[in-house]
Amino acid sequence: MTKLGPNGLQKPYGDPMSMTPQDACKRNRETCELAPIVPVLVVENAADARPLAEALVAGGLPALEVTLRTDAALEAIAEMAKVKGGVVGAGTLITPKDVENAVAAGAQFGVSPGATDELIAACEALGLPLLAGAATATEAMQMLARGYDLLKFFPAEASGGAKALKAIGAPLPQISFCPTGGVSLANANDYLSLSNVICAGGSWVAPKNLVAAGDWAGIERLAREASQLGN
Repeated sequence: MTKLGPNGLQKPYGDPMSMTPQDACKRNRETCELAPIVPVLVVENAADARPLAEALVAGGLPALEVTLRTDAALEAIAEMAKVKGGVVGAGTLITPKDVENAVAAGAQFGVSPGATDELIAACEALGLPLLAGAATATEAMQMLARGYDLLKFFPAEASGGAKALKAIGAPLPQISFCPTGGVSLANANDYLSLSNVICAGGSWVAPKNLVAAGDWAGIERLAREASQLGN
């Protein structure tokens, strides 16, 4: 049974009160601290979802972001949510409907390239911890004013990379980040060495050619290598 929450969104019957920004950041901080890298995944075939998640978790990367960029994304989230030890989230959240679909699929956290009032309200109403994107000090300050002190720095490389994020952190040390966008094995440690970075998001741990070939052992090796970054 469902009931309508704010903005007409459906909430599971008996769902607790809305999630506060502080609770959302606490939950996301716990997720981000699981490993130095959060795989950012574009899943084309839902049949690949479970073995892909199992390989990444086995390699030491339990937090998984499935971007809502394919028709298979929601089914992939549902399949990955069944993997023991995994924490699966939905990325590329744009609209309140995206949030509702992600929660219904079993997402445990949400990631967005930016933030709107409607998106934030939907995540808070449905209890989905939001990791919202920010690329400038102004955007970061606006989210901090709303109670969010853990953000996604996106697009990281295009926004000036680790040097820019370090500069933002100087006057805003109370905000932590997960940089995503152009992060690779070659530059990940540049970000992870910063005091205002908890983890980083990257897609290189699940390259399309290995997924297409079903080379789960190869993906597990890449995950294990990434899990040692920042040490």
